[in-house]
Amino acid sequence: MDDISEASDAQLVTMIGRYDEVALAEAYRRHGGAVFGLARRVLNSAVEAEDVTQEVFLRLWNQPDRFDPTRGSLRSFLLAQSHARAVDAIRSLNARRNREVKDASKTARSGYDMQHEAWDIALADQVTRALEELPDEERQVIQLAYFEGHTYVKVAEILQQPEGTVKSRIRSGMRRMRAVLNEAGIQGVET
Repeated sequence: MDDISEASDAQLVTMIGRYDEVALAEAYRRHGGAVFGLARRVLNSAVEAEDVTQEVFLRLWNQPDRFDPTRGSLRSFLLAQSHARAVDAIRSLNARRNREVKDASKTARSGYDMQHEAWDIALADQVTRALEELPDEERQVIQLAYFEGHTYVKVAEILQQPEGTVKSRIRSGMRRMRAVLNEAGIQGVET
């Protein structure tokens, strides 16, 4: 066929079955806007509609034999595919949201109560007091390492001190904190 624009939709699909990229491009030119428009109306999202449109035409490329010209036009076939994919996307999104809500609710109900919260606050107060009793150089390295999440290498870099010095100060400070916490009646504190 000399001019692809004169081919019927059925001829385009036959050519797509022979891996003719030009035929797929022509099918997209003819029907892509309608497929995208329907997906956009269903999903209310241009980004997700683009994904659905791509999926519809990819399926046409991979399975052109699913189109039966005796059952309707290519446009109606593609629109049905678009609608089905868009509805699937909404169902998937809703299922994911429901799982997230269910998991969050389950986590919220799973035992963190006022007693635990009160204990955590009391423990945090004791840790703060123990930290305040440390010499400045030990407190500084522990704050950087434990409360700001830096590695001892990064702490050494920040403070422009040797790594060995930083490690020693962390160990010494943690030992002192453990002793203070044990005196306060908090047992089993790992340092």
